[in-house]
Amino acid sequence: MTLRVIAIDGPAASGKSSTAALVARRLGWAHLDSGALYRAITLAVLDNLGEQGAGSGERWSPERIIALAEDLPVRLVLVDDVFRPEVAGVDVAHAIRSERVTQRVSEIAAIPEVRHWVNVQQREAVQGHARGVVVDGRDIGTVVFPDAPLKVFLTASPEERARRRLAERGGTGGRGGGGDAELRQEAEVLEARDRADSTRVVAPLRAAADAVILDTTRLSLEQQVQAVVALARTRLPG
Repeated sequence: MTLRVIAIDGPAASGKSSTAALVARRLGWAHLDSGALYRAITLAVLDNLGEQGAGSGERWSPERIIALAEDLPVRLVLVDDVFRPEVAGVDVAHAIRSERVTQRVSEIAAIPEVRHWVNVQQREAVQGHARGVVVDGRDIGTVVFPDAPLKVFLTASPEERARRRLAERGGTGGRGGGGDAELRQEAEVLEARDRADSTRVVAPLRAAADAVILDTTRLSLEQQVQAVVALARTRLPG
């Protein structure tokens, strides 16, 4: 039986989640944002194990994090073809986007035991959905679903990704005034995140050898979606 998974990877603010969600909707498939699960675990850790982190001895030990995720639990719940993150039965889709979570999620996601736990949850979720699932993240095509029939790696220049991220937050994004400085600062933040993600020992950010590379710097969201949908209908008909 063919694994009905479309793996969409790429750096921060490359448009992965937005593209994946719309591709899933066009195909009538489910959407799974792996980053949401990492963020949900991070939120659970901050709320239950404290803010200090790995520098405080066993406070954020992998064993305690996994035990917390299992006990609360932290999980993915399928609602209207979208896998929604929940912590202790509460929808945290909005709460996980807070700045305090954003600042610490990379730290949690770099822990090998956490990545293994998240990968297991994702594979179980996909197995329970017969039509197909579009999954986005940073190691979906290389680690989580290396046998996915379609792998897409989205890229865009740091400046364009910075514009998109600022637009999400309502920033000026380089449109005069203090926008240029704001744009440069955000681009530097994203480049630093790229370096951290691509050089980490566990599941570094990289395109799978058989991934389709899609540079979205000059593409609209609709164009990105159309490109991936066309590939999907060729490789995963029906």
